[in-house]
Amino acid sequence: MSIETHLSISIVNPRFRSGQYVITAGIRDLVVQGRVNLGLLLGRHLSGDWGDLDDSDKRANDRAVSSGEDRIFSSYQFANDLKVYVITEWDRSVTTVLLPEEY
Repeated sequence: MSIETHLSISIVNPRFRSGQYVITAGIRDLVVQGRVNLGLLLGRHLSGDWGDLDDSDKRANDRAVSSGEDRIFSSYQFANDLKVYVITEWDRSVTTVLLPEEY
């Protein structure tokens, strides 16, 4: 998987630490095309807007934020053909933005 690192994005009042931001090649292409706004996407994730998850998965994310002991996963459907995942690792070292097919 080709990965871009060294993103410099600042999120105001995050609910949890994000660690380093990483995007996949597919996300990089969508950013270049103007189809994905990384600041908005990461802002939603880090503020606790888990996107299109079911209630059970949203509660699991809320528990992970409180305990700091599990990964945090968000899913955002932007169009019929565009879904994006955001995953913060359990140790809060890395937050990755990727397409479902890159998972």
